[in-house]
Amino acid sequence: MALAPEIPADASLIDSRQALQRLLATLGLVVLGNSSMYVVSVVLPAVQSEFGVGRASASLPYTLMMVCLGLGGLLTGKLADRHGLPPVLWLGALAVLGGFVGAALSGSIWAFGLAHAVMGFIGSSATFAPLLADTALWWNRRRGIAVAVCASGNYIAGALWPPIVQYGIDTIGWRPTYMALGVVCGAGMLALSLCMRQRPPAIQAAAAAGTGAGAIDRARPFGLAPGTAMALLCVAGVACCVAMAMPQVHIVAYCTDLGFGAAQGARMLSLMLACGIVSRLVFGLICDRIGGIRTLLLGSALQGVALLLFLPYDGLVPLYVISALFGLFQGGIVPTYAIIVREYFPPAEASVRVGAVIMATLVGMALGGWMSGWVFDITGSYHAAFLNGIGWNLLNLSITGWLFLRLRKNS
Repeated sequence: MALAPEIPADASLIDSRQALQRLLATLGLVVLGNSSMYVVSVVLPAVQSEFGVGRASASLPYTLMMVCLGLGGLLTGKLADRHGLPPVLWLGALAVLGGFVGAALSGSIWAFGLAHAVMGFIGSSATFAPLLADTALWWNRRRGIAVAVCASGNYIAGALWPPIVQYGIDTIGWRPTYMALGVVCGAGMLALSLCMRQRPPAIQAAAAAGTGAGAIDRARPFGLAPGTAMALLCVAGVACCVAMAMPQVHIVAYCTDLGFGAAQGARMLSLMLACGIVSRLVFGLICDRIGGIRTLLLGSALQGVALLLFLPYDGLVPLYVISALFGLFQGGIVPTYAIIVREYFPPAEASVRVGAVIMATLVGMALGGWMSGWVFDITGSYHAAFLNGIGWNLLNLSITGWLFLRLRKNS
């Protein structure tokens, strides 16, 4: 730690050019640290074929990684609060390097999955919640868009890495590609961590205002006991992300099964997540105008429409169009849960409750990635897997709609 001690930041640096430079470094860290979340979908067909396992077993590494990402966020967030960002980022860089190399050397699907679990628990988690929290402290007037830019790094990773990794698989194989990716991402994270030496200034977080929620009783969010309201939000988070995971995790394998090839699937995944970047920024603007619960209701309904479109259309061009629409419709859903917590729960409990609901969404992504493969294995059809996703989306829509109706009734 003596090589890169943290320097206290001056309060005048908030909203400054230096804050912008730090934001750009943060964006790079998110892009590098979250690479594993998306490349594992690209290598799914190759890994399944090499290890001779079913689609559900081949989806297990993604499931393990997402569960560990949710759990790891609690740990890395606490470590960053206590020791600052650089040590956490160093650990994350080593985990990303070691995880990719370990996965490349794995001899079974379980060893491959364990390597991804390590990357999720320490690598990806180091560049997720801690960087979101840090970004919020460096901005005041433009805090919302700054946090949105930071969060968008996750989807930039999804747009950038899949076609690169697919090219590597086609030319040199997935194992050498994984090793190269580990070196590039690990070294890049270590270099960018040098830009994060300053602690953010110690400022008091202002109470949220003008969120569009109106006069509300934060002691009884949605007119419910806080625990009940929180449980419903967590179930909604799991449900929407089980549905969300179906195209994100399996689009490459789906295209392979349809005879279009893995490369086309990787391009669709890249397009889907590129559109998710736009969605994340636009949904943030919508939240500012109509509030979180209405935005979540809109996003859930639109995601359901996109999933329905996958059922009648399986041509190459329609799948590209639907993938783009799916990215535009679902990209901004997950950050909306954080807005809802800030609007309807006591500010003093925001950090704990935001962490809990975001963890629920990650569990949903993990469950959805595995469940879609399981449904495929027992039915031999991704048609049934899409129907399963639509059912979970209806659960989310029902909960969100009921909470919205309670707000209208109590207003």
